[in-house]
Amino acid sequence: MERVDDQRENIFQSRCSIGDKICSMIIDSVSCANVASTTLVTKLGLPTTSHLKPYKLQWLNDAKQLKVTHQVLLSFAIGKHYNDEFLCDVIPMDACPLLLGRSWQIDRSAIRDGRKNTYTIKKDENKFF
Repeated sequence: MERVDDQRENIFQSRCSIGDKICSMIIDSVSCANVASTTLVTKLGLPTTSHLKPYKLQWLNDAKQLKVTHQVLLSFAIGKHYNDEFLCDVIPMDACPLLLGRSWQIDRSAIRDGRKNTYTIKKDENKFF
């Protein structure tokens, strides 16, 4: 995976494949949610389910709240060897089609090396770089 922004930032940008489509993705070490954009879900015709615990998401300004009501079980790949499936909240988002937050990072024992500009991910006792 390759990061394009400043190494001291919390956001790591890369690419992944979802089905036969290549998509941008962000790994955000401060985000609590894993998010798939409504555009991604709609364009790929992915089935959603009602969120078991709908919640309101507060954006950067005080005026805008968004109710999160749906989720998608998203299968994606990073590179040729890492395949994953994770439950993501579905919201309108312009930053990228997929944002992986802290819960994904914790579940995958993700470790960021800011100097090397990489992540190490552990899944099913296998390590991926």
